[in-house]
Amino acid sequence: MPASNLDAPSGTGALLIHGLGGTEYDLGSMHKVLKRAGIQTYSLTLPGHGGSPEDLLSVRMEDWLDAVTHKYREVAQRHETLHVMGMCLGALLAVELCKRVGHKQGKLVSLAAPVFIDGWSTPWYRGLRKLVYRIPGLAARMRVEEEEPYGIKNELVRSIVKAKFERGENFHYRWVPLACVREVDRLRNAVTRGLDGIACPTLIMHAHEDELTSVRSAHLLHDAIAGSQLVLLNNSYHMICVDNDRDLVAATVLQFMDRDPAAAQSPRAAGRAAPMGAADVERILGAYRDSLLAGEFETLFPLFAEDVVWTEEGDSPVSGVYEGRGALITLFSRLMDYSRNTFAIRDVGQPALAGRAIALPLRFQVQDGAGLYEAGATHTLRLRNNAISKVTARADEPEAEDALWRRLAAAAGHEPEGDAMDEATLALDANALPDAFEAAVIELRSLPAPPSAAMVIRLTAYEQQARHGDAPPAAPPVADARSQIRHAAWRLLAGLPVDQAQRRYIALVRRLDAGD
Repeated sequence: MPASNLDAPSGTGALLIHGLGGTEYDLGSMHKVLKRAGIQTYSLTLPGHGGSPEDLLSVRMEDWLDAVTHKYREVAQRHETLHVMGMCLGALLAVELCKRVGHKQGKLVSLAAPVFIDGWSTPWYRGLRKLVYRIPGLAARMRVEEEEPYGIKNELVRSIVKAKFERGENFHYRWVPLACVREVDRLRNAVTRGLDGIACPTLIMHAHEDELTSVRSAHLLHDAIAGSQLVLLNNSYHMICVDNDRDLVAATVLQFMDRDPAAAQSPRAAGRAAPMGAADVERILGAYRDSLLAGEFETLFPLFAEDVVWTEEGDSPVSGVYEGRGALITLFSRLMDYSRNTFAIRDVGQPALAGRAIALPLRFQVQDGAGLYEAGATHTLRLRNNAISKVTARADEPEAEDALWRRLAAAAGHEPEGDAMDEATLALDANALPDAFEAAVIELRSLPAPPSAAMVIRLTAYEQQARHGDAPPAAPPVADARSQIRHAAWRLLAGLPVDQAQRRYIALVRRLDAGD
């Protein structure tokens, strides 16, 4: 059946499949990104989803496969080219679908496929679930709870997800029945057979630190699917489409689908702004003020236009121009990471007109060593189409604030006075030290709670110093902001002997394990 211009403006479509207990949220902004690149996207709600977790009790692996196969055949006839992409359970279904239908009409993208359930946060008793399957009725009564870190390394995004769960928003099931996990296990077993029969170009993306499924899953697919492309990510957990590497994921997928990776960035809105009344302006300013005072970033984000531009004036590690909502996550993450979560807005004054913009004076505070730093700033906002389109943040005392953030950033990456070693670490024999260091690297992955982003920067710096010695003079030219920060933290350790770096790393991990 010929495709209409509306359905297929480019002749290319993509079928996107969500994960277990999830929705389109699992794939982040992938639908919007692909549409901006001229690819028509399609999705479906898998059987047992979109209602309550109990709906999954009667669902079989075959129901999922039948649903995705039906959707695939429905949209395949509309396009000359149809790509198939899945996340988590959706990735397993995408692989099995392409295998069963002999997909050659487009490409296959597998994102964090859990061929093995062996990530660092899975409990030691995970293998016992197969024994539970044999006990009649027990698997239907047992629940697998969704717990922190929710597959997300970025602390700000994780806090937003946690707030959504606490408010009871139905974007993802809070738990799934163990009986449903049994069907995932059946699908996992099916996926591992006949992978050499997949003939379409295949991209496999997976995070090194995936807490649900280790990179062993990605390597198995890569080794078995001829000519497949493997991309491993360094700064995410399981939910790679919404975590720190989300922009890299989007750009890589676009390039794999022969599209311009620049389409991963939101374009500036075109056309004239829709008129806004005084009530609209008052509503937005009131919500902005309340969100800042409460520190509730999850309620702040919807106030911004998707292509918002935030300019943080000054000359400090947080200064710069942040384009798009996603970039604001980077800005707010830096503020919280460097301040050790002590940054807080204490007062927001009355708005005042500033030409075509609105100026909001505010007061904030940050813990600076043993003291408390308090200062003022002004946020100048431009509004368009019932959203905040531009923000310019200017400090009342720019030089003092720049110096503050330089101190805090340096402390977040290098703080030897706060890394005092315990007697047991100091007493480690030099011959036993390398093994103790490697054991600490492994132990870090099994801590009861993930370390803060600031602590990760410090640990990474010590590990780099222990393994490679002093850092090179400059970070790689293509390094992102977080990598540049980690490189700067590593450089601050110049001259620290390898054995001392190992001992400091071990001591920090022991403190974290003790809940300090």
